[in-house]
Amino acid sequence: MGILVAGGPESAIFKSVDGGANWKKLSRGLPSGDKGRIALAISPQQPDVLYAHVTAEGKKSGFFRSADRGESWEKKSDYIIVDPQYYGEIYPDPHQFDRVYVMDMMIHVTHDGGENFERLNTRNKHVDNHALLFDPKDPDYLMVGCDGGIYESWDRGDSWKFVSNLPLTQFYRVGIDNALPFYNVYGGTQDNSTLGAPSRTNNIHGIRNSDWFITTGGDGFQTRVDPENPDILYSQSQYAGIVRYDKKSGERIDIQPQAKPGEDALRWHWDSPLIISPHSPSRLYYAAQRLFRSDDRANSWTPISGDLSRQLDRNQMEVMGRVWGPEAVWKNVFTSPLSTIVSLAESKLKEGLLVVGTDDGLIQVSENGGDQWRKMAKFPGVPAGSYVSDVFLSSHDQNTIYALFNNHKQGDFKPYALKSTDLGRSWRSIASNLPERHITWSIVEDPIKPGLLFLGTEFGLFFSINDGAQWIQIKAGAPTVAFRDLEIQERENDLVAASFGRGMFILDDYSLLREISEEKLSQAINLFPVKDPLLYVEANPIGGRKGSLGDALFTAPNPLYGAVFTYYLKEGLRSKKQERRAAEKQSLKDTGNMTYPSWEDLRAEDWEESPFVLLTVKDEDGEVIRKLTGPTGGGFHRVAWDLRHASVRAGRRGSGPMVVPGNYTVSIATFENGELSTHQEQQTFEVKPLGLATMPAKDPQAVALFYQKAGNLQKAILGTSSFMKEQMTQLKAIKQLSLIHI
Repeated sequence: MGILVAGGPESAIFKSVDGGANWKKLSRGLPSGDKGRIALAISPQQPDVLYAHVTAEGKKSGFFRSADRGESWEKKSDYIIVDPQYYGEIYPDPHQFDRVYVMDMMIHVTHDGGENFERLNTRNKHVDNHALLFDPKDPDYLMVGCDGGIYESWDRGDSWKFVSNLPLTQFYRVGIDNALPFYNVYGGTQDNSTLGAPSRTNNIHGIRNSDWFITTGGDGFQTRVDPENPDILYSQSQYAGIVRYDKKSGERIDIQPQAKPGEDALRWHWDSPLIISPHSPSRLYYAAQRLFRSDDRANSWTPISGDLSRQLDRNQMEVMGRVWGPEAVWKNVFTSPLSTIVSLAESKLKEGLLVVGTDDGLIQVSENGGDQWRKMAKFPGVPAGSYVSDVFLSSHDQNTIYALFNNHKQGDFKPYALKSTDLGRSWRSIASNLPERHITWSIVEDPIKPGLLFLGTEFGLFFSINDGAQWIQIKAGAPTVAFRDLEIQERENDLVAASFGRGMFILDDYSLLREISEEKLSQAINLFPVKDPLLYVEANPIGGRKGSLGDALFTAPNPLYGAVFTYYLKEGLRSKKQERRAAEKQSLKDTGNMTYPSWEDLRAEDWEESPFVLLTVKDEDGEVIRKLTGPTGGGFHRVAWDLRHASVRAGRRGSGPMVVPGNYTVSIATFENGELSTHQEQQTFEVKPLGLATMPAKDPQAVALFYQKAGNLQKAILGTSSFMKEQMTQLKAIKQLSLIHI
């Protein structure tokens, strides 16, 4: 909840001279009464000298200095950190006595032990500073960690270099559009604006920092994009700052709803929920403690509800066992208002079916566009007042609601995930096997397969194929980090996940999860449907993946280019040697001994051709276009075909001519124990042209036929050349033998 008291009677400075066995409270010269966060540091030149920034009641806060190891303190100035609960580290300079840097929204430095402070230059540098590192050999070097990342200076802050290759962005929210040929991803970031970037590019470099652009500033939050016009965006900053952004012209217009004269002031959450109606691209919903609707792309707003929260007065609520007065340390500073709407959804199946969740533990449902609301305040197994972190209305059943609750502000880190099939009249838990302490943030349901769910928690990303009866954590490529928001790009079958600390993640084409069943997993091999690939020549604007721009150039990889084949092996393919080693391992485990193989067995192992998976691509006439091999281990695998014919030169990968658009098939076979086994699994897909070429071929089939003839001619020339080289080698050997016998 939005209640804060950032200090109390137990905040103090303590000292131990016996390694922590005993402690002495230091108070002489320090502010009396309640105190908050205290920043503390020891001079590296004179260890008797200590520095402290103390947050206290009223006007007692300031910068303090001790010359006798903390036994007494002198207030040097009234310097107050902007927000001591967020900033507050202090760093004495190891190169100059009494020069101390204070990490604040801006970096401040004192050269006289705290009597006077000056602001360090932050031109072309991000604000909100937290950490500082010195070079013991260079007195002018500074490395600063701040909300914008890491910066370096070699002139003590007169100029700064940004470290641009660390993917550490904290995303609160994710938004997507329907742009062609590649959709865009938008994300609201912690103190780094609301950003957008393509989900992939048409070049070999992937997605570079230069591909990102800002839609609005501040702490970024939700972006919603007109589903029919990807140039119209609605982008947020903290406390419901919102603009309509025209990506084509660059125009930004403030569009925040306002209370009418005489109405209660609007309480906007730090992260206010915004959606575009699935029934009209010009209709928006935006929520404070009331829900607003616009039918003209935010040119005007109409409230469609009263206050849907519990309407709590946080000044009357207990913190640490009692109600606190207005003089309490940093009371409610930089916190969201309490009793606000924080989650919002409209049904795709029924227009006007709306659900909201509040930060004080309510879910309210309207079945008629906001004319009437039905309130729910109790949920099985969920503590009263828990923050409703997400609500989601099913695309398959208009009576089904998924809801997540997050109670971490009360010291409760359990995962709460519920489902209702009667519009909230009753609920059941679907948290099942979610790990403890994985507080829940976001849930989405696949639009095609009922019960296929994705869930973001504080420490990972999960999916369920059985409506939450069992959850499986996605680990390959997904870090152990908070996933705060999820979206599904339905056209591409992509899951887009906003992580809080490691950037944005995309699970490309997860459609195979719709095909998974116990029956299929029990089969020896399965080849899954193939997504239609786009045919184009990958651009190379800077030469090589990073060109000559050095290792500091950051690029995020594109999805695999071409047709991506996904298959499943229940058991891995094993060679004779692998089978023997597995049997020996089991024998050692069972009996403590093993049998040494015969020479015939070892010879058979040496001569055996290794197992492989063979994927064969054919055109619609049944002609073989390409053969690819794939991994042989048990489990799921993906292999990409680059949409090219095989090279006419043996061993040259991907150098053959590109295929023409059209329908193709892929089949799968396995080679094991010297035998090639074909399987009935076959998938059909269509290779589609991207259409970027300025001067496309007038007759692609004629071009393909020319390449085929040229390839055949090249094969003949190469074969003839190889034959001639072989004959010359034999002739040379014959001559050498003749000389021996002369």
